[in-house]
Amino acid sequence: MRQIITLAIAWLPLVTFSGEPHTVVLDVQNMSCAVCPITVSKALEQVPGVTDAKIDFDRKTATVTYDPDRTSPAALTKATTDAGYPSTLHP
Repeated sequence: MRQIITLAIAWLPLVTFSGEPHTVVLDVQNMSCAVCPITVSKALEQVPGVTDAKIDFDRKTATVTYDPDRTSPAALTKATTDAGYPSTLHP
């Protein structure tokens, strides 16, 4: 029982002080059909720390909410690029 309490206390600061979610918009290339947004969304959702990914096929963008303590915009663009859809941060 003492070990459980010790572990709980050790993890508490990590939960309490986690960063505020960040949101970025990515310009996504190569989306040419109705299935493309599904592939992009799945690629982004597999990145640890991503909490939401909304893909706009018409604008060719992805709006991604993530935990900055667990991932970064570079990891997000790598995920889409690795799935065949290169992306860059929207200005």
